[in-house]
Amino acid sequence: MPVYALGSRVPSIHPDAFIHPDAVVIGDVRVGADSSVWPGAVLRGDYGTVIVGERTSIQDGAIVHAVDEYPTVIGSDCVIGHLAHLEGCVIHDRVLVGSGSIVLHQVEVHSGATVGAGAVVRNRTEVPANAMALGVPATLKLDSCSEAVAVASAALYVENARRYKAELKLL
Repeated sequence: MPVYALGSRVPSIHPDAFIHPDAVVIGDVRVGADSSVWPGAVLRGDYGTVIVGERTSIQDGAIVHAVDEYPTVIGSDCVIGHLAHLEGCVIHDRVLVGSGSIVLHQVEVHSGATVGAGAVVRNRTEVPANAMALGVPATLKLDSCSEAVAVASAALYVENARRYKAELKLL
């Protein structure tokens, strides 16, 4: 798998995490236990720090980047959907970020919230706990989500990552 140091910026990946061979991890990136990074995903900590908690799934083609003044922090039990782009934001525990969504600088998405597929969450937006952020630009629908959905979804990917670690073979 392509995991790169960039000068003194060196990734820290928990031994129980799964990084797919076609994912790319560069620089100051920290990946927690039982988390997974899937094909085509890029986690780039060249200017700032990227932190991924435990049991979190970064799906295919997702881009996670940080800038010097704004680290990108993703909590535990999260699912970051296919082709999502996160940069300089904080995603708390038990959050779903939908496929193709964009979450920008100084955004904070609180526990149990969902960023809908294709949504664009603009700079300095706060998504409250259990709310949905939907549309372009994202608008909020309060008290419409449950943390249980994120936890169940994240658990599926923990099991899938274990399967991949045991069974994936290049032909």
